[in-house]
Amino acid sequence: MTISMSSASLPVCTRMLTNLSHILSKAEQFVDAKKIDPAALTSYRLSPDMLPFTRQILIACDAVKNGVARLSGVEAPKFEDTETTLGELKERIQKTLDFIATVPAATLDGTEDKEITFPAGPGKTRTLRGQDYLNGWMMPNMYFHITTAYAILRHNGVEVGKIDYLLGAQG
Repeated sequence: MTISMSSASLPVCTRMLTNLSHILSKAEQFVDAKKIDPAALTSYRLSPDMLPFTRQILIACDAVKNGVARLSGVEAPKFEDTETTLGELKERIQKTLDFIATVPAATLDGTEDKEITFPAGPGKTRTLRGQDYLNGWMMPNMYFHITTAYAILRHNGVEVGKIDYLLGAQG
């Protein structure tokens, strides 16, 4: 049985970003209940050489937004990366979800062998076949940054668990 590029990407990205928004809602509740400065979470990094929480969210969204756009051949919206609060980060997630909801599945299907050239670090590009890009770059990048954001919140005492990561509000 063959799985289509759209079914391997759109529903999975939608679910994971929706779950990420749910996790951010739990972070908002935590900040309110503990009466702490939200910047204690949004600026936190697991290691000095890692990006802070806010960047983890922005990059997770960009991995999805830009990945879907590259595969489908549509133009990705430009986001300014000015989000600083948990609420603004949830809005960024929603803007990303809104964008991918407009991308027709038919524009993704059949892109398995399409050459995708994308930035891969400062001044570097990489080219992969569409299926390799989806499975070996875009999706792992999304998962990495969502998982890192989850780990930052969990490390700081936000009561999130595996079920929040996997099922979000449905858990």
